[in-house]
Amino acid sequence: MTPLKKKKIKRLLIRSTNWIGDAIMTTPAVRAIRHNFPGAHIGMLAKPWVAPVFAHSPHVDEIIIYDANGRHSGIGGPIRLARDLRTYRFDAAILLQNAVEAALIAFMAGISHRIGFDTDARRLLLTHPVRCTKAIKAIHQTGYYLKMIEGAGLTGGDRTLELHLGDEDRQRAGRILSAHGITADHRVVGLNPSATFGPAKQWFPDRYAALGDRLSKRLGATLLIFGGPSDRELGRDISRMMAVPAIDLSGRTSLGEAMALIDRCNAFVTNDSGLMHVAAALNTSLVAIFGPTDSSTTSPYSQSSRMVRVPIECSPCLQPVCPLGHHNCMKRVSVDMVFEAMEDLL
Repeated sequence: MTPLKKKKIKRLLIRSTNWIGDAIMTTPAVRAIRHNFPGAHIGMLAKPWVAPVFAHSPHVDEIIIYDANGRHSGIGGPIRLARDLRTYRFDAAILLQNAVEAALIAFMAGISHRIGFDTDARRLLLTHPVRCTKAIKAIHQTGYYLKMIEGAGLTGGDRTLELHLGDEDRQRAGRILSAHGITADHRVVGLNPSATFGPAKQWFPDRYAALGDRLSKRLGATLLIFGGPSDRELGRDISRMMAVPAIDLSGRTSLGEAMALIDRCNAFVTNDSGLMHVAAALNTSLVAIFGPTDSSTTSPYSQSSRMVRVPIECSPCLQPVCPLGHHNCMKRVSVDMVFEAMEDLL
């Protein structure tokens, strides 16, 4: 591998990962990239739903949207995207996203230096392939992405997560809270019953409802229910099951607003999800409920977090739906266990 001549790289593209949680866990690597190329213009290529993670980052100069549902959709979409990227005249691309498509687009865009893990049979498309070993795959993902940087001969850095909020999102979040009568004196706890990937990651709605009641009655918490557009019914069901009132925000906020609201929360209870990593990056006290996913690689990277998990023989299975049908890894997580972890934090 030819060593990178950092001083000659004036324009650098970073290809973001495609999921919010993964993107949050790349923030130490993005910071390290900036430290390696302090004078370069850095562009971040990201899907629209991930872009807010980097919108206010001091390490990124420009966000380029990969519009897979619009201009860059269909069979010809990657070709159009590569053609668009050519106009930016990037000298190098660091591909945090591991798919072969990421390397192919960078290749078609004529980017002369292409750096990334040699996964998904894309080694020949990279000028600086970094071997992804079993040992690297086994470490927490905050370190996983830094290993890519280091494997390319660049300087790594610490694993501290980083997330910067916009003033407009903070103001909109403040207006949302004010509209519900929430002031700075309220103890606010967020509940995040949602999770992408599949239902196996989701703790049960009735337990979220019971936990919310207990947090309100025992700790005086004001409760916010979070979720995306597809979680409206889930949020509505949980709020209806609760004996105390909760503010259901499911599907009613942008990601930027949700991040600002999580920053306002005194504590956050969540499944393994993108918003879990948002809370960790914002250093919001959080309790994370784990079942089928691997906590050794995707746990919240925060000193202000507690993880509730009951080890059983079949976990982590990494399956979106319980292959055995009984969902025991989540069933064994009781309301008492989660409440005690939250009580310890608060």
